[in-house]
This record gives sequence, C-alpha cells and structure tokens, in this order.
Amino acid sequence: MSDNASGNGIIIVQSKYSVKESIDQFQQLLSAKGIVVFARIDQQAEAKKVGLDLSPTELIIFGNPKGGTPIMQAYPLSALDLPLKLLAWSHDDSTVWLTYNDAAWLGKRHGLTRDMIHTLDFSPLLASLVKV
Repeated sequence: MSDNASGNGIIIVQSKYSVKESIDQFQQLLSAKGIVVFARIDQQAEAKKVGLDLSPTELIIFGNPKGGTPIMQAYPLSALDLPLKLLAWSHDDSTVWLTYNDAAWLGKRHGLTRDMIHTLDFSPLLASLVKV
C-alpha cells in the first residue's frame, strides 16, 4: 500500500521489518549520510508508562540543519514540518507501515522551490526497508 491519493500528502509504505528494526535500520541509514537524529520516540513505551496499550509505534525526527535552515529562513512556516519525521507502526503486530510527509506536498504547502523539495525528499533512503 502506497497511499498519497487522498491528497493529504501522507505516504504509507509497508516495511520488511518490525517497527523497532525499521527505525533502527533507518537510523543507521541516516547516520551513514551524516543526517542528524534529533529524537526517537517509542510511543508504545510511553503509553505503557501511563497504563495504556498501544500497538508498536515509533517516531523518528531527523534532518540536516545545513539543508533545512535555508528553507526555514526563506519560508519560516516550513518549521512546522521541519525537521522531518518518519513513523513506523503496526496495528496487528505483523504488518508494519512506514509513514511520512511527501516532499512534493510539503513543497506545495510552503511554496518551496524544486531544489528545496529535492532536499526534503528522503524516500530513496527507504528503498532497502520497503516490502516490494
């Protein structure tokens, strides 16, 4: 399932790995590219801390200040969507989905240039994680 047809700018692809493994693998890919991981949030663990159940769900927040800062300087409201995020989640513990904002949609939302949109497009990094 790759979904961007609803017009909300959200892309959803199936991962070959568990939620944790997906985020672990992605974090390694980011590190290899010199991209900063600002935060990694295990939302299932946070829910458990307050006595609630949540299926495996992790969010990673990342970016490259050298690329993102000029975008935010030119288009200050883009800071609502930067740094970038990737959500890995599962509702049935067997199918894992990777979900993120489409760079082209972010470009339209903030009026970014083609080069800026290219800077924000991390989808090629996901190729090794996506189930074909």
